[in-house]
Amino acid sequence: MKNGEVVQTRHIAPALPMFEDAFCAFTRGALVETESGPMAFEDLLPGDTVLTQTGASETVLWKGSVMLIPGRQDSHGRTRPLTRIMADTFGMQKPMSGVIVGPSARLLGTPSHLRHVNGEGPVLTPVHEFQDGMSVIETLPPTPIELFHICLKRHAVINVDGLQFETYHPGVNAVRRLSHSLRSIYLNLFAHIDTLSDFGPLVMPRAGDGEVDAITA
Repeated sequence: MKNGEVVQTRHIAPALPMFEDAFCAFTRGALVETESGPMAFEDLLPGDTVLTQTGASETVLWKGSVMLIPGRQDSHGRTRPLTRIMADTFGMQKPMSGVIVGPSARLLGTPSHLRHVNGEGPVLTPVHEFQDGMSVIETLPPTPIELFHICLKRHAVINVDGLQFETYHPGVNAVRRLSHSLRSIYLNLFAHIDTLSDFGPLVMPRAGDGEVDAITA
C-alpha cells in the first residue's frame, strides 16, 4: 500500500487474457536475483528488492498469484501451456538449470522468425515464440500450478534463473483492450496504482501477435 503496509487480498476476476496475463509468468521455484541473492518467487514479498538489468535495485510493489491447470480447456476451448527451457539453452548458465515459465512470460531476445519486427534492436518476446521442440518445449501439466508476476515502480527487466524477463506491464494498448465496464475490476487487482497510466512507459519494445508495442513516454 502507499503507506508502506503489505496487504494480501483475494479476487475473483474474469477468465480473460488481460486478467490472466497479470499473474501467469513465473512458477514456484523460479529464482529471481535480489540484493540478498537468488530468491524463489513464492518467497518474494512486496517490500523486497530485486536487481534489474541496469544493475539498479528496485522495490517490489505488487506480487500476484493464481492457480492454473494448464492442460484443462476453459469454456472457450483454450489451454494455457507452460514453457520449459532446458539448462544452457541460450548460453552457459542461461538458464542455470531447467526453468518452467507461464504463458505471459516475456524474454529479452528475438527468435529468428521475428527479427523483421524491430530490426536489431532489443525486444521483449513472448516465451512461447522460442519453442523449438528440443531445448524450449511446451508442457501441459494436468494438475494445478501456482503462477506469479510482480510489479516494480516502473516496467523493468529482471534476472530469473540466469535469463532476462520483464516485470508486469499491461502494454501500451491496454486502454483499447479493456472495456470501460471491466476497467475498475482490473485496476482493483493492483493496490499500488489508480489508473492504467500509473504503470508508466515500457522499458523497451515488446513483440507479440506480429507487432511491436512501442515505447511511449
